[in-house]
Amino acid sequence: MKVVREFSDHTCLERLQKNDTAAFDLLFDQHAPALCRFVHGYLKSHADAEEVVQDCFLKLWERRHEFDKGIVFKTYLYTSAYRAILKQLRRQRYWVFEDCDGEMLIEEGNPGKLVEYQELEQLYQLAVAQLPSRRRQIFSLSRQNGLSHAMIANELNISVKCVENQMTHALKFMKLYFQAHGVSLGLAFLVLSL
Repeated sequence: MKVVREFSDHTCLERLQKNDTAAFDLLFDQHAPALCRFVHGYLKSHADAEEVVQDCFLKLWERRHEFDKGIVFKTYLYTSAYRAILKQLRRQRYWVFEDCDGEMLIEEGNPGKLVEYQELEQLYQLAVAQLPSRRRQIFSLSRQNGLSHAMIANELNISVKCVENQMTHALKFMKLYFQAHGVSLGLAFLVLSL
């Protein structure tokens, strides 16, 4: 039997911004099962997939007032899940040790990987530092804070097109910078994804 949805995602998001928990429940009921299957396809663990999905919806609730009217909810949700999958895969691959200065990542059974990680992180930070200040700010909001282009545009009071242009230039620069240092951009973002 096909379930007829009472409200569209857009309507639910509008209601969500007014702190309507029923709208949140509708979005969760509609999207959580498919999102859980998507995440499970990468993580191969029902418990981990459920945890990622719960985190995604928790972030949705926490950021409910930041969404603009043009957001494509499904895109936002799956992008958020994909970033969480990368974090989870990285956590599974590394032991995490806390020290007084922050977090050190050491690959299980191979402490020598710490040096590689630190070199890659340093290269990444040097590349980001070379971006023009506005481009660096937009890049950081996107890659390190996980904000969508629409959210960044709203926060910085600029157009989405401006954000897209700045991200295109930033990614092109990062790609060339990493290639010049013998590192693929994909590897750098996978290892350093936040």
